[in-house]
Amino acid sequence: MTASTQAAQHGLSEHSHGYGVPVQTRSERFSSTKLADFAAVSKREETWRYFDLDKLAGLDQAGLAEFSGDIGLTETNGITTSWVGSENPAFGAAGAPEDQPSAAAWQSASQAYLVDFAPETSFETLANLAVVGTSSEAEALHLIVRAGAGSKAGLIVNHTGTGNLGENVEIVVEDNANLTLISVQNWSKGSTHLASHFIKLGRNASVKHIVVTLGGDVVRVNPSAVFAGEGGSVDLYGLYFADAGQYQEHRLFVDHAMANCRSRVTYKGALQGEKAHTVWVGDVLIRAAAEGTDTYELNRNLLLTDGARADSVPNLEIETGQIEGAGHASASGRFDDDQLFYLQARGISEYEARQLVVRGFLNEVIQQIDDEALVAELTAAVEAKLERSGS
Repeated sequence: MTASTQAAQHGLSEHSHGYGVPVQTRSERFSSTKLADFAAVSKREETWRYFDLDKLAGLDQAGLAEFSGDIGLTETNGITTSWVGSENPAFGAAGAPEDQPSAAAWQSASQAYLVDFAPETSFETLANLAVVGTSSEAEALHLIVRAGAGSKAGLIVNHTGTGNLGENVEIVVEDNANLTLISVQNWSKGSTHLASHFIKLGRNASVKHIVVTLGGDVVRVNPSAVFAGEGGSVDLYGLYFADAGQYQEHRLFVDHAMANCRSRVTYKGALQGEKAHTVWVGDVLIRAAAEGTDTYELNRNLLLTDGARADSVPNLEIETGQIEGAGHASASGRFDDDQLFYLQARGISEYEARQLVVRGFLNEVIQQIDDEALVAELTAAVEAKLERSGS
């Protein structure tokens, strides 16, 4: 797409103020399901500001192979699953790509794997969707999760194996539905995963969305949530732990387009080792019509060693003063040696003390996971990272 074409789609002429200047705010960002509608990836774009473009691994290119790994629910428990084409009404119901890898994956996946929770049904336990990568070839996957009106459901999407994956996840939560979705990225070494999550909430719908990022060389997860009806509520949680050489990026967008909705964002990360790098960017837009909005976003990073870097950028765009509240907080800090000394003075080894501090730091997110097996798995993974570091 030429600069003039992009400008025209945003209502700009070649002589307009700002013509040719990359979009800097999330609310103005262009979206399309066609890769050709986007310019080539550039560091001039805010969305790629921190990313090493050499690590895109071909996921920003057309013609990705369709996902060749294993995918499926371990237990269906009455949940409907199917592969659907783009003619299905659920395909594209939650949103559209805002960057090149998402668009490349969208147009490369001819079908989507649909997980459908029927209206007015209640599921007491979280279903488990296993996504197991088996190839280093650049591949595309499209998932759709739909919670029918009045339903109460939960799903864990567990990414493991070896992958070079561009992924779109559409999450449609209809009126009065309640959905918990947990996306776990625990890939093997050498994997790259670029994912976009699109969450659409109906009237009085509620969502708990949790992202857990542990394994893989490069992982980038972009969740966005938009309110399509009044009275909705969304909680976005994130937990990440980067080792030496790992790059983990999480970019969030909450679009308060309707009145009387609530959102909370809480992301916490730990880093250790040379060139461990995490990026968190949180964007919240409160539109003029979204009176009565109540929103807050928080990001905390714990740097366990020298050589690690955490970037954290919270942003608020507010177009109305008639709100309940809006705020954000962000902080990145070194490991507290005083805490370590206090614990060691009471007979606890240095390794055990570090383990306790890190676990306590991440516990605010871990306690939101209502699945004992997954909590045990994540706790073991965090402890294994600490042990490998020699901490």
